[in-house]
Amino acid sequence: MAESSPISVDLAFEPADNSRLANLCGQFDEHLRQIEQRLGVEINNRGNQFRVIGALTQAQAAGAVLKQLYEATAHERIKKETVHVSLQESGIMALLGGKQESDAESQGDVVVSTKEGRVRGRGPNQRQYLQSISECDLTFGIGPAGTGKTYLAVASAVAALNRDQVRRLVLVRPAVEAGERLGFLPGDLTEKVDPYLRPIYDALYEMLGFERVGKLLERGVIEVAPLAFMRGRTLNESFIILDEAQNTTIDQMKMFLTRIGFGSRTVVTGDITQVDIPQPRRSGLRDAVELLRGMPGVSFTFFTAADVVRHPLVQRIVAAYEQRDLPDQPKG
Repeated sequence: MAESSPISVDLAFEPADNSRLANLCGQFDEHLRQIEQRLGVEINNRGNQFRVIGALTQAQAAGAVLKQLYEATAHERIKKETVHVSLQESGIMALLGGKQESDAESQGDVVVSTKEGRVRGRGPNQRQYLQSISECDLTFGIGPAGTGKTYLAVASAVAALNRDQVRRLVLVRPAVEAGERLGFLPGDLTEKVDPYLRPIYDALYEMLGFERVGKLLERGVIEVAPLAFMRGRTLNESFIILDEAQNTTIDQMKMFLTRIGFGSRTVVTGDITQVDIPQPRRSGLRDAVELLRGMPGVSFTFFTAADVVRHPLVQRIVAAYEQRDLPDQPKG
C-alpha cells in the first residue's frame, strides 16, 4: 500500500540559470511531459524549484532523471533522444538513490565535443563498447539499428583524430544492399555510392560541422569509400570503420580485416539479423564472430533492444523480432 501511495520529491537546481532551465524543460515543457508519460508521475515547477508527485520508485527515478538532465544542460542541448536515454537508465538510478556517472571522463569513457555537445556512452553496453574501442586494435559492435554502433564508432574516430592518435579516418561501407547492385543505379560512381555512405556523413557533419568535414575530405584526412576500394591497400596510422558489415561476404570480410596496418584501430559494426546479400552466400560478419571470438586484441560488444536510443516504439519492435528470432541469435 505504501508503494502505491503518492509522495512528492522536491528539487532545487543550482545555479538557477534561466537558459539551462528552458533547455531542461524543452519547448512547451515537452521534456517534462515526456518524463511524466513514461514514469507515470506529475511534475510541477516554478523557476528552479521542481516538485515530482507519484509512487515512491517512479518519483525518485523522475527526480534522478531531472538531476542528470540539468547537469547535462551545462554542455549540451537536451533533445527528446537525450530524455529517452536518461529514462532508460532511470531504474538503475533510482536504486542508486539518484547517484550519477556524470563525469564520463573519470569513468574512462571516450568523450568528444561536437556541435551538439559531448558524446559519451549511455548504459553498460555502450560504455563497454567505447572502452573496447579505446583498448583493442579490432572491435566488433553487433546489434539492431538505433543502438549507437556507428555513431559511437565515428565519435571515437573523431576523438582519436583530434588527439593526433591517428593521421586519418577511413570510413567504409559495402555498396551492395537489399539486392540492388551499383550497375543498376543512376549516376556516376560517386552518385551511386553516396546513398550507402550517408549515415556516416551525417554523423561526421554533426560532430565536426559541414565546413570542416569538407576541408578534411579535400585533404584526404577523412576518406569515405565503398568496401571494394579497400582491395590491395594497407592502412597505417588510421582509424578504420566498416559499417553495415553484415552485408559483406566471407571473402570481403577477410580482405577488409587484412588491410589493417601499423598504428591503426578498426571498428566493425553490423546487425546479423539484417543480411541483404543474395543467398546462399554467407554473411562475412557472422563468420567473423564465430572465427575470431576469443582472439587476443579482438573485442565483441553485442547490443540488444534495451540499448536502442530511438523512438520507444523502435525498441518494442526490435524486442519483438529478437524474441521471435532468439534461437538464431549469437550468444553475447
